Amino acid sequence: MGAALQGAVLGHPIGHSKSPAMHRSAYAELELDYSYGAVDLDVPGLAAFLDRVRADGNWYGLSVTMPLKTRAAELVDTLTPAARSLHSVNTVVATRTDDGGTHLLGDNTDVAGLVHALRHAGAPRLPRGAVLGGGGTAVSAVAALAGLGAPAVDIYVRNPAKATATLEVAQRLGVAATLVPFERAAAALAGYGIVISTLPPQAPDRLAAEIADSGMDTSGRCLLDVAYDPWPSALAAAWTQRGGTVVPGIEMLLYQGLEQVRLFAAAGGFADRAEERSAAVLNVMCDALGLRRRPPHE
Repeated sequence: MGAALQGAVLGHPIGHSKSPAMHRSAYAELELDYSYGAVDLDVPGLAAFLDRVRADGNWYGLSVTMPLKTRAAELVDTLTPAARSLHSVNTVVATRTDDGGTHLLGDNTDVAGLVHALRHAGAPRLPRGAVLGGGGTAVSAVAALAGLGAPAVDIYVRNPAKATATLEVAQRLGVAATLVPFERAAAALAGYGIVISTLPPQAPDRLAAEIADSGMDTSGRCLLDVAYDPWPSALAAAWTQRGGTVVPGIEMLLYQGLEQVRLFAAAGGFADRAEERSAAVLNVMCDALGLRRRPPHE
């Protein structure tokens, strides 16, 4: 195949990311000459980095994490319908054009990652869902809750002005969404079937303390915390203490990463190989993340 094609996860901070181990294990299983690294990059540097990817001509794709997802949607060449409707990109697929250039396609696998992780955990189907935070991952959380059948979603935010895009996404999806002041969360979260926290590590620690000190009962309720390092998070520990079920964010990472591997393999002309070996790829990715292997039907 020649020199290795390049891939990486972009974000800030990025040192904690488990994506490199997960992706490298997948490409080794697929016998692809794909490298995969991590690049610590904040929003102001993203445009120049994508220009470099276009100029290099030897990239297959990028994983995009906080805080770059919204900006990435503005900078790629085209968007898939999913990424366009969410205005949030967590996956950039790089392909060569007939004139020797590089085309960057923005996609979003976060929604699939959330839905698969929640279904794998046996999350309940109750009328209302809640999202903590209103940023780039929150739009995917709203879409995932809609996909799971929630007719209404409450979005708990500290700054409503920064969550207008999330509300717009909910409207496009036909989901009744309401912005709620974040300080009301501790008293209300036990009333939801599913709660998805899209906040960075440690950001909800004060909320976690309030939940731990409260008399609430979260039995039969499910929390997915996208932050997975450190784990368990204070929020996850408090939720478990009050009787609820917790889905670690690393489960979302696994399933959205599996979708990325399929897309990146296809970019290099290996779609059939990725499909044929999908079960084996999923299991080596589980090994890389320290997760239980999945039965064939998953």
